[in-house]
Amino acid sequence: MTDENNMKQLLTFVRKEFHHILRDTRTMLVLLGLPIVQLLIFGFAITNETRNANIAILDNSKDEATQNIISKIENSKYFDVYETLTSNNQIEKAFKTGKIKVAVVFQQNFQNELAHSNKAQIQIIADGSDPNQATTLINYLSTIIAEYQNELNQQNKLPYTINTEMRMLYNPELKGAYSSVPGVMGMILLLISTMMTSIAIVKEKELGTMEILLVSPMKPALVILSKVIPYFIVSLVNIATILLLSVFVLGMPIQGSIFLLIAVTILYILCALSLGLFISTITNSQLAAMLISLLGLMLPVVMLSGYAFPIANMPVILQALSNIIPAKWYIIMVKSVMIKGMGVAGIWKESLIIFGMTLVFLFISIKRFKIRL
Repeated sequence: MTDENNMKQLLTFVRKEFHHILRDTRTMLVLLGLPIVQLLIFGFAITNETRNANIAILDNSKDEATQNIISKIENSKYFDVYETLTSNNQIEKAFKTGKIKVAVVFQQNFQNELAHSNKAQIQIIADGSDPNQATTLINYLSTIIAEYQNELNQQNKLPYTINTEMRMLYNPELKGAYSSVPGVMGMILLLISTMMTSIAIVKEKELGTMEILLVSPMKPALVILSKVIPYFIVSLVNIATILLLSVFVLGMPIQGSIFLLIAVTILYILCALSLGLFISTITNSQLAAMLISLLGLMLPVVMLSGYAFPIANMPVILQALSNIIPAKWYIIMVKSVMIKGMGVAGIWKESLIIFGMTLVFLFISIKRFKIRL
């Protein structure tokens, strides 16, 4: 009977919270209108210079010419040779680890073909899930190869031609949505879930009604839960809207399991909600909660999550700081499942990190909440 009464009380508070949301036009505009606007505005990712990108080499010839080209690639400021492959079967596996951004494949008998027929073939394969970065890296490699070709032609009467074949994995049409959609999903869900949850709880504190709720027959945990559930449901509506727009408006297919994508998104939403609870325990005014959750999170999410700027280009300190941004790990998971078609085995590490963050935020929030009481 007690459990039934608790459930009735919980549903009553949830309905009350929904009434507050629905009658506030500005809140509804933020919750449901902002994701659509931002998704359409950020349709294309920002193009930036890329440095120290990890590259894989498949040298089927292993002669002087290929070693000279590899040396030029290694000595450039744009690439680090991360892995040396031995067969074509290893290429896609290397990309699915997320460690490399581009691979260079030399044909067999590269130097002999160049010497006898005056032409040879190099294949450049890039990760098209970030089309702007992939295009930039291909241009860098094409320039390095062209410089080597010019050096050869200056020493020989007959011109040598090195043909470069370009291939984009996962995004052959180089659609900008493949980069913008995961970033927008990570940014919107984190900011809205965190901001609205923190404000909803702090509002009760600011108005002096939190004490009334806490001394009511309803358990404190259910009071907090009733504040969280509506924004959890609204976040699910947002993710459904974003996915529908992505598929039917931006033409972005979902390569992996839709159920796995929804599962990791729910985990991420729970992390954002727990972060909102944490913020509510360290603030006593709606303005402070809004400043921390909106301004305090917007800049790190945009700058350090890998959405707008490649993390590999950042100083080591900023790269380390990016590891505490939940959006970074969520964006990696979305790209892995949605674009690359990977399963649980490919995202278990990122899932554990976000799950761990959620537990930490909840633990701190519960401890501080009890102390405040």
